[in-house]
Amino acid sequence: MRRLAFFLLPLVLAWAPAFAQQSEPAATPLPTWENLSPAERELLVAPLRERWNSNPAERPRMLEHARRWQSMTPGQRAHAHKGMKRWSHMSPEQREHARALFENMRDMSPEQRRALREQWRSMTSEQRRTWIRQHAPQSATP
Repeated sequence: MRRLAFFLLPLVLAWAPAFAQQSEPAATPLPTWENLSPAERELLVAPLRERWNSNPAERPRMLEHARRWQSMTPGQRAHAHKGMKRWSHMSPEQREHARALFENMRDMSPEQRRALREQWRSMTSEQRRTWIRQHAPQSATP
């Protein structure tokens, strides 16, 4: 279980905004994992344990995310954090747009992606909504 916690801890910290302090950063740096008290470690791991235990069907996905996270470079992790932060601040409509764009861009060449991004930027809100309806991901509801 300790090994699993090691793999999944970065995901908990990235996905659980409740851990993000809203106040000023601490004047002194926080200790390394090894120097945390057992109570502090439990505080960090408990939400992950709850998610893991309450969602057996999600365990393979959670484990795969943790493995991917471990293989990322620091730059890739920073990029992923930025994307997660953008996603968490999106409205439901913006998320729907992002899903539709992602689904349609997945199999495009870099040139086709560039052209679609340029087209998207030039569209009005109504044109974008029409495009989304016409290109909705299969998992989305119309």
